[in-house]
Amino acid sequence: MPTKNSYFASDFHLGIPDRQSSLVREKKLIRWLTMVELDAEAIYLLGDLFDFWYEYKTVVPRGYTRLFSKLAELTEKGIPVHFFKGNHDLWAFDYLNEESGVIIHNDTLQIELKGKKFFMAHGDGLGHGDYRYKFMKKVFLSKLHQFLFRWLHPDIGMNIGLYFSRGSRISNMIKEDKDENYFLNEKEFLLVFSRETAAKNPDIDYFVFGHRHIPTNMKISEKANCIILGDWVKHFSYGKFDGETFEIKYFEKD
Repeated sequence: MPTKNSYFASDFHLGIPDRQSSLVREKKLIRWLTMVELDAEAIYLLGDLFDFWYEYKTVVPRGYTRLFSKLAELTEKGIPVHFFKGNHDLWAFDYLNEESGVIIHNDTLQIELKGKKFFMAHGDGLGHGDYRYKFMKKVFLSKLHQFLFRWLHPDIGMNIGLYFSRGSRISNMIKEDKDENYFLNEKEFLLVFSRETAAKNPDIDYFVFGHRHIPTNMKISEKANCIILGDWVKHFSYGKFDGETFEIKYFEKD
């Protein structure tokens, strides 16, 4: 019987810098999902699937029909698809679960896969520092602010969100074909967080994150590795775990 693998990917930022180029990346994502479904035990999407997303009670953003259909196809075949909310799609509520059967995670997840223990999260706001962002995240997660935003007409609300998205650092990375350039190596906050957490939880084998866009698989203790999955903006990278090893691989990379 063929080995079943777990697959991981993050930071797709669909919707920017424009509909046409976003659609090219969306179709590439669907081709990857079609490839991995042949031997997938589970698929983990670790956040920022969209660059901006808001679910009104009766309205969702236009587009992404192909992706939603593919996700529903996977879950109906019995392949669990997990989605972690990222800092760009904090306002995803229950649509993906209700319409496509996707399992939604609001926070970190600790899980055992084939005898190995994983700690997974999108990665934003972990560890010490960055208190300004942590405060803003609390504002965006506030039920009151979500309620007030809902009273904006969808055309107005979505245009506001996409206006800021299209002027963002990630959007400019796509348009200028640039990579992240501020990985701090030993001082990188996700590495620091992983080391500190591993010291308190020495049974964890893999820390897996998105958010930072730079594909990384680094030993952070005698037992544990910290993995940053990269992105589908520049790298088209993903993780594959076969029960023995975790690899970062690349899909249709020129």
